[in-house]
Amino acid sequence: MPSLVVTEVCYLLGARLGAAAEADFLAALGHRDFEVIPLSSADYARAAALVRKYSDLPLGAVDASVITVAERLDDHDVATTDRRHFHAVREARAFTLYPAL
Repeated sequence: MPSLVVTEVCYLLGARLGAAAEADFLAALGHRDFEVIPLSSADYARAAALVRKYSDLPLGAVDASVITVAERLDDHDVATTDRRHFHAVREARAFTLYPAL
């Protein structure tokens, strides 16, 4: 997962499920259950271009970073709870979104 996703996941877990869920996620990161991928300068530039291009959504930094890193890694499998942006972004239409509906 792109590094920008960590803060959003922590926020959502804490807000919706409580501190224990957020702590469990952080512990899982500490155990390397998830790979956190830092963004490069090129990734930030690509994410900025996507945010500008889709400013009418608004796409946002986190979703743009997911698209950017998936493109860079040529990984078409994306986990998200926010499907509406991925369906609207042409560059993301090649992705398989999970959980599958």
